[in-house]
Amino acid sequence: MIKIDNLTKIFETANGAVSAADHISMEVPKGEICVLLGPSGCGKTTTLKMINRIIAPTSGRVFINGEDTTGLDTVTLRRNIGYVIQQIGLFPNMTIAENIAVVPKLLGWKPEAYQRRAKELLEMVALDPGVFLRRYPGELSGGQQQRVGVARALAADPPVMLMDEPFGAIDPINREVIQDEFLKMQQELNKTIMFVSHDIDEAVKMANRIAIFRGGKLVQYDTPDDLLAHPKDDFVESFVGDDRALKRLRLVKVDQVLVTDTPRVKARDSLQQALRLMEEHGYSDAIVMVNDAGQPVGYVPKGIAGTVKGYCGDHYVGLKGTAGIRDDLRKVASMMFTHDTTWLPCVDEQGVYVGDVTQRGVTHYLSATYKPGRAGGSRGADQDMVCNLRSVL
Repeated sequence: MIKIDNLTKIFETANGAVSAADHISMEVPKGEICVLLGPSGCGKTTTLKMINRIIAPTSGRVFINGEDTTGLDTVTLRRNIGYVIQQIGLFPNMTIAENIAVVPKLLGWKPEAYQRRAKELLEMVALDPGVFLRRYPGELSGGQQQRVGVARALAADPPVMLMDEPFGAIDPINREVIQDEFLKMQQELNKTIMFVSHDIDEAVKMANRIAIFRGGKLVQYDTPDDLLAHPKDDFVESFVGDDRALKRLRLVKVDQVLVTDTPRVKARDSLQQALRLMEEHGYSDAIVMVNDAGQPVGYVPKGIAGTVKGYCGDHYVGLKGTAGIRDDLRKVASMMFTHDTTWLPCVDEQGVYVGDVTQRGVTHYLSATYKPGRAGGSRGADQDMVCNLRSVL
C-alpha cells in the first residue's frame, strides 16, 4: 500500500547541505502498521512527512496503492491520507463534531453523512456521542482529545494513516488503554499505518514492522520478533535494549507454546489413578483436576497421591492462577513470578482446560530462533520444542 523509493531530503543550511533522509526505500503491505524508530534527528519524522508532502522531498518517489504520488495535487493527496500529530491539533473554536467533520466537509459530503460519521467514530474510540459531540476540545482531557484526533484522521475513511508520536503525550495508564483500543479498531478497519515513535516497547506492541533510523539512513527494517532476535548491528542491539529477549515475550501467545497432551482428573477419581497418570506422563509434581464442565479447579500433588488413599476431590490444592490461550507470554511470566510457579494451566474462551504452559517450554520456544536451521518466531514452530515435564517451585 505504501512504497518509498530512494526518498531523500537535503536541507541547505549556513554550514552547507545536510541530509535529513538519505535514499530511504521500504514497503508497507496493505493493512499493516509500520513504526519508525530512532534517536532525535535520525530522519524518521522527515520521512513520514515526505509521504504527504508536508516536507517536499529532494528526490525519490512515494507510491500509494501502486500510484506514483509525484504528480498528484498536494491538497488531493493529503485529503486521502489520515494524519495524527502528537499535539493533536484540534481546532479550539470548533466542537468535537465539527473537528471530526473537517475533511468530509472539504470533500463535499452532505451534512447528514458527516454528522452520522462523527457519531460512528466517537463510538469507535469509546467516547459517548451524546456527551462529547457538542463539547469543545478545551473541555476534554488530553487522552480524550487524542482519541478525537484519531477519529478525525479516520473521518473520510482514508486507506493510509500517518501518525507522529500519536500516544506520546498521554500518561502511561491511558496510553495503554488507547493503544489497546486502537489495535482493536485496526482489526476491523484494516488501515495501512505508518507512525513515528520513540518507544521501543510501544513499537513492539503496535507494529507489524519496525524501521530503525540513524543519521538519516534506514538501518534495519524488520518484523518486531526478527528485529529483537537478530539486530543487524551494535547500534540496533543497543537501541532495542539489553532486555530484548524479554521484550519478545509480548509477541508470543500462549497457544504457540501450549502443551496439549496433558492428563487431568476429576474429583471422583481415586488418588491411585492420579498417581498412575502422572507416572505414565512423566510428571514429577502434580496433575490438574477439572470439574464436569472441563474447567480446572485445582491440582493434586504427586506427594499426596503417592502416600494417601482416597479421592482427588478430598485432597486437591487450589490453583494459583490460569492463563488464557490468547494471553501473551509477558503476562504469563508475570503470573508465574507472582505465584512462585514454573507452570500454569491454560483455558480457552469458555474456561475449559486445554493444556499447560511451562517456563521450560517458553525458554525452548524463544531460544529456538537462535539455533541454526530453526525459526522459533513462527507460529508453526515444532511442538517438540516444548518440554512436557513441569516442576512447581
